Amino acid sequence: MVYQALRTNSGASHKILNMVRNSQLELSISIPVFNEYADVLNRKKTLEDLHLTKKDIQYFLDFVCLVGFPFDISFLLRPNLKDESDNMFVELAFASNSRFLITSNISDFSKETNLLFDSFQIVTPAQFLTIWRKYHE
Repeated sequence: MVYQALRTNSGASHKILNMVRNSQLELSISIPVFNEYADVLNRKKTLEDLHLTKKDIQYFLDFVCLVGFPFDISFLLRPNLKDESDNMFVELAFASNSRFLITSNISDFSKETNLLFDSFQIVTPAQFLTIWRKYHE
């Protein structure tokens, strides 16, 4: 979702990022998730695709540090997802008692797994905005 939010200012992901900026939503963050953001966003291909500089990305990461609510993951909940790096997002959702895990890659969190997440929903940015608008607009 972060990648899409920085890529275009007209999509659901960007709207959600603005909601975080305006304190309408809370952004949960952990050190592993922050490091994943930093790694992905600082890749040469990403910088070229987003038309951003490393300095721009640092400003964004500083913003995440400023507005994010930090959570220490003191357990290893291993959902055993196909992409190992996705496990950290599930761990953070559990640790932060989040109601939603917002991702554009829902299939990465549901296909070929027997896991059911009762404490939070995995939704796309567009699905989240539909749910949010139902209760807040």
